[in-house]
Amino acid sequence: MAKLNVENVDVQRRSNDYVHQVYEQVKRRNANETEFLQATREIFDSLRPVFAQHPEYITNGILERLTEPERILTFRVAWEDDSCKVHVNRGYRVQFNSELGPYKGGLRFHPSVNSSIMKFLAFEQIFKNALTGQPIGAGKGGSDFDPKGKSDREIMRFCQSFMTELSRHIGPDIDVPAGDIGVGKREIGYLFGQYKRLKGGYEAGVLTGKDPSHGGSLGRKEATGYGTVYFTDEMLKEYGMSFTDKTVIVSGSGNVSIYAMEKAQQLGAKVIACSDSSGYIVDSDGIDLECVKQLKEVENKRIQEYVKTHPEARYIEDCSGVWSIPCDIALPCATQNEIDEESALLLIKNGVTAIGEGANMPCTNEALTIFQEHGILFAPAKAANAGGVAVSAMEMSQNSMRLRWTAEEVDDRLKVVMRSIYESCIDAADRFGKPGNLIMGANVAGFLKVADAMAAHGLS
Repeated sequence: MAKLNVENVDVQRRSNDYVHQVYEQVKRRNANETEFLQATREIFDSLRPVFAQHPEYITNGILERLTEPERILTFRVAWEDDSCKVHVNRGYRVQFNSELGPYKGGLRFHPSVNSSIMKFLAFEQIFKNALTGQPIGAGKGGSDFDPKGKSDREIMRFCQSFMTELSRHIGPDIDVPAGDIGVGKREIGYLFGQYKRLKGGYEAGVLTGKDPSHGGSLGRKEATGYGTVYFTDEMLKEYGMSFTDKTVIVSGSGNVSIYAMEKAQQLGAKVIACSDSSGYIVDSDGIDLECVKQLKEVENKRIQEYVKTHPEARYIEDCSGVWSIPCDIALPCATQNEIDEESALLLIKNGVTAIGEGANMPCTNEALTIFQEHGILFAPAKAANAGGVAVSAMEMSQNSMRLRWTAEEVDDRLKVVMRSIYESCIDAADRFGKPGNLIMGANVAGFLKVADAMAAHGLS
C-alpha cells in the first residue's frame, strides 16, 4: 500500500511539473497578453489530474500544441468615411485549432480588440466548440473598428475592405466566421455580399449569423442567451431549484442579455436589472423586455432611455454597479472580466445562489475562487454560452443540405445540446475527482475530445 501511495504521488508530481513547465513556456511566448494568459491559466489548473491518468498526452505534447495557434492572421483594413477621409484599422483572424472540423468562431468589431483578446477568445472557443459535439474547430477574429456612430455606408465600406483580405483565408470547409460584439446581421450581410462578389458564386455556409430571410437560421439570435439559461436551469435542477420566483440580474443589453432575460422570464423568474456600457437600470416590478428590445434592437438607444417611459425604474451610471443589486441568480452577459473579486464578494453578501456566464470569461480568476469557496452554483462560460456556436453549426448544416428548420426545431435541438453539455461536464468532474465542479468538468470534457483527436491525427 505504501509503495502504491508513493507511485501515485510520483505520477501526480510529474503531471504538475509538466503543466507548470508548459505554462511557463506559454508565459514567455505571450508576455503581456493578459487575457490569453488568464484563459490558459484557468484551463491548466483543471487539467492536472488528466495528465496524471493519461501520461500519453504528455508524450504527445498535447498541451504544448494546444496552446499554440495553427495560424494567426493580422492585416490592414483601409476604408473611407462619408467625407472621403481614409481611416486604417487592424484586422485579425486567429485560426487556433482544426482537429474537430473547420475553424469556427465570431468576428468582433470593437475598439478594445487586440491580439491578446483575439487569442483568448479563440482558445476558449476550442473547448466550447468541442463541448457542443458538433464537427467544428475553433477560431476568432475581428478588428479595432468601432461601428458605433458610423453610417450604414461607412460600415459597409469597412466590411468590404475587411472581407477583401479575409476572403483569402476562409471557406465552408476551411474557416466559418460568425458575429460577435459589434457584428450583427447587418455586418454579416455586408461581409457575405463582398465574399460572394469576390468569389463569383454563392457559398451560403461561409458565414453564419446571416439574416434568416437569406440563408440564416431561425433561432440563432436567441441561441446564446437561451442556451445560457437552459444550462443554468439544468444546474439548478440538480440541487432541487429552478428559475421560478427567483430574482435575476443580467449585465449587458445586447443579443445575449436580451434573450437570457426573455428565457429567464419564461421560466418564471423576475429580472430586475440590466445594463449597457454607460450604466444600468433597476426595475423592482420586473424589466419590461419589450421596451428594452425597442430601445436596443430598433432605435439603437442607450439603456437610460428606459426610465423615460418607466418612471418607477432607476438609472445609475457606471455599469459595474449592477452587481450591487441583491439577487438570487446573476447572469453576466456583457464582456470579459466584468465580475472581479470585489463584485463577487458583494454578490455573495447580497444573497446570490447561482451564477450563469453568458459572456466569454466574464469572471476573473479571483472571482471564480471566491464563488467556489462560498459554494455558489456556477455555470462556466465554456459550457453555458455554447448555445450560440451550437446553433451556428446547425446553420452550417442547413446551408449544406439546402434545408430550413423551424424555430421550434432549432430550439428543441438547442435544449438537447445544452443538456448533453451539462451531462458531459458532470461526468468529467466526477471522473477526475471533483464532483459537481462544472468549471473543471467543462474544461476537462472539452479538452479530452480535442486531445484524443490530436493524438489520433499524429503530429500536425
